[in-house]
Amino acid sequence: MLTKALSCLGAGAARHPWRVIAAWLVAATLAVLAAVAFGGRNADAMTAPGLDSQRAAELIERAGTGEEGMTAQVVVTPLDGAATFIDDDGARTALTRLRAEVRRLPHVIGTSDPAGALDAGGDTAVRGGLVSADGRVAVVRVQYPDQSLLSADDLDALVALGDRLRAELPLRVEMGGHLFYAFSDPDGGVSELIGLLAAAAILFLAFGSLVAAALPIGMAVFGLTVGVATMTVLAGVTDVPTFAPVLGSMVGLGVGIDYALFVLARHREHLARGLDPQAAAGRAVATAGRPVVLAGGTVVVSILGLAVANVPFMTVGGLAVSIVVLIMVLASVTLLPAFLGAAGPRLATPNRIGRIGRISRALGAGRPGRRRGTEEDAVTTAGWRRWIGHVSRHPVPYAVGAAGLLLTATLPVLGLRVGLPDDGSLPPSRTERRAYDLVAEGFGPGTNGPLVIAADPAGVPGVLDRLVATVEADPGIASVAPTHVDRATGIATLVVFPTTGPQEKATADTIARLRTDVLPTAIGDGPARAHIGGAAASLSDVGQRTSRRLPLLVAAVLAMSYLLLMLVFRSVLVPLKAVLLNLLSIGAAYGVMVAVFQWGWGGALIGLEATVPIVSFIPMFLFAILFGLSMDYEVFLLSRVREEYLRTGDNVTAIVEGVSGTARIITSAALIMVAVFLSFAVAEDPSTKMFGLGLATAILIDATVVRMVLVPATMTLLGRTNWWLPKWLDRLLPGGPVGTRGPALDPPRTDAESAGEAPDLSAAG
Repeated sequence: MLTKALSCLGAGAARHPWRVIAAWLVAATLAVLAAVAFGGRNADAMTAPGLDSQRAAELIERAGTGEEGMTAQVVVTPLDGAATFIDDDGARTALTRLRAEVRRLPHVIGTSDPAGALDAGGDTAVRGGLVSADGRVAVVRVQYPDQSLLSADDLDALVALGDRLRAELPLRVEMGGHLFYAFSDPDGGVSELIGLLAAAAILFLAFGSLVAAALPIGMAVFGLTVGVATMTVLAGVTDVPTFAPVLGSMVGLGVGIDYALFVLARHREHLARGLDPQAAAGRAVATAGRPVVLAGGTVVVSILGLAVANVPFMTVGGLAVSIVVLIMVLASVTLLPAFLGAAGPRLATPNRIGRIGRISRALGAGRPGRRRGTEEDAVTTAGWRRWIGHVSRHPVPYAVGAAGLLLTATLPVLGLRVGLPDDGSLPPSRTERRAYDLVAEGFGPGTNGPLVIAADPAGVPGVLDRLVATVEADPGIASVAPTHVDRATGIATLVVFPTTGPQEKATADTIARLRTDVLPTAIGDGPARAHIGGAAASLSDVGQRTSRRLPLLVAAVLAMSYLLLMLVFRSVLVPLKAVLLNLLSIGAAYGVMVAVFQWGWGGALIGLEATVPIVSFIPMFLFAILFGLSMDYEVFLLSRVREEYLRTGDNVTAIVEGVSGTARIITSAALIMVAVFLSFAVAEDPSTKMFGLGLATAILIDATVVRMVLVPATMTLLGRTNWWLPKWLDRLLPGGPVGTRGPALDPPRTDAESAGEAPDLSAAG
């Protein structure tokens, strides 16, 4: 049923290409217009129900202190290296003017007043955390309302004021804070362009045709436009995290071009057999389109599994990325065949441009004619066949060696530490980084990650005094700002500065100690309560929750994938082998991330300024995405092996023919994904670097060590038991096994065709 539906869809799009292309143009236009009219700004609500930091945020919001809004900070120091704000009247006058100018900016509801505190006495300013002990650094903290009331214009106004004041005042002026994090342009634009150019180069080498290379790129750009615009509309309804557009672009480009590659390769095979372009497009979508739908569905289900974490921003982020993947699948079976129909017979013959033409033919793409194309394909496939045959003749050393290599690469995971890279990990060219360094130098590293304690005394006398005294006495606390008490509700807020930076494990330990020992001691058993919030506490809480829920996600995705593969391939051991090998490749990718980001190995190659912890939600996101992507290649490869096994009845022959037959197309697809993902690894934001490097590493390992070494070695060792399925279980499972017959729309393949032609990617169903 699905095959026939896809055939009709593909053939219809190819017969009426301009109608379909026009429909996609209209859809893209409407999506962009909807994004402009109804779209919202991405926002990071880094909290979750039931967390202590969430309870603190609820108390702060109830008190209406303004602490729940957005903040920024302006950090200044005199240009005169000998001057201080304590004893230099000119520096203090400049500080007074700067604070007044900031106070007049639109939407600013309040600022700290370091100059006023200095007028009351230098000790007052120092104790309040407004001026450093040496008098060299002062901080003007700027309070804004909730993010929903702000826009990028507010950030632009603050930055423009800083540029003007640098020229007018004898001060060095740097800026940072939540406002920059929320409204700075996200990484991705340049990375997307680099990824597209790299993918275009690989596609040209693979197909030897400018037209063939352009079609997957065009399809991916269309799909990405609609997907990101839809994501923006979603942001108008709920809080979509700021990393979602970058991650959506990364995954969308990768899978979009990947899926288009499989369909396009199949289309060119049918053209080489003499079919007209419309019929070839219909058969290509019917055959290669089916595993594309299956693979895309697997990716979507895996990503939606993030809901088990019960962290709203992760659930919404996963939904946003899933929308992009679904749109790419839809584009692959509608827009791409329209492009194929519009291109006509030109896709059958590659451009021959000297050495590039020879390289493209070596990759097995071009077919100047069926006979010559078959001979070239046979030569290319023979090389892979020799390698897979060699691995199959020596399965034990290759299985042990490859598994040992991946397990060794996984070992750094034992030292994985979650957190959130702060402004200290940005390049020195950014004012946020310079402001961070000035604050750390003047006040200590903990000032960059203050904690906010929200307390409800509930009428208990003396509880606030005890709370302040016990918190100040903790060895992990450097200072406590003056307590603010809301008269209407009686709720108090304390801004607390740790002795250690927000990225450090000691800060998380301090938060845990305050919650388990210090606060209960100060509050007692009465009705009073206190909770710890702030960015550092929120991220620590989210990290702990995702770490606890990660095993649940892993178990759910593994079980789903195992059942799906068992249903498709009618085997107990093949699905088990598949999920275990996927775990190995993902574990190795985690290990590489720890080595690069936490240990600094090779960090300079991707522009990493300093070692940073792994962002708390990235391991869970990566697992969901990578397991889905790995299943793509698993389905394509095992489908071909199963087909050969049913045709020959010989396990070794099936492995050699199946793996070597799919090696070329899987390698090309993996190269495209790796190129796209690595283009994001050079972005400025460490979180984007982690996503890019983690995805690229896992796909590279999966397509090389796993697919070309471990799969043939382990399947050889398992022998005929690869396809063992108890009869009672076979009767319970619905449907029929993959590969029991040829694709519904294709003629049966002869032995000669199997030896000489590119792989039939249709066999997944």
